[in-house]
Amino acid sequence: MSWSINTVRQSGAWWVGMVLALLLAPVTALADEINIEVAPRTLNIDSDGQVVTVHTDVAYWEVDVSSVFLNGVLISSWKADNRGNFVAKFLMEDVKTLDGLVIDGYNMLTLVGATVDGTSFVGSQEIMVIEVSGSDGDPGSSKR
Repeated sequence: MSWSINTVRQSGAWWVGMVLALLLAPVTALADEINIEVAPRTLNIDSDGQVVTVHTDVAYWEVDVSSVFLNGVLISSWKADNRGNFVAKFLMEDVKTLDGLVIDGYNMLTLVGATVDGTSFVGSQEIMVIEVSGSDGDPGSSKR
């Protein structure tokens, strides 16, 4: 087979196009769906909490931790639960300051990541976000 400069250019352009298509494709289109449980289920913007914890149904040893984000927030720490599944922890202050959070409403949190073999995964759960101040936790003292 003979290769001309046009064949090489066309082949190169095809590969560049394929790489760009893969990079620009939505994560959810290429990712395995996983189940997640977010704690706390109700996030109080005025709380003194330290972390938002996300429990998954993915084996701990399968996860590439450097690829794990929650709505764009980088993972802070991680561990295995008593079943050997991956648990991700995110700094609550970073989650509280996400753009577009709806106070007194449900907000979708989405965990994305990849396994050590390169398989992407994604899981989502809605949580309530509130802003309640005061030592008694009275919802009537909610800021607006």
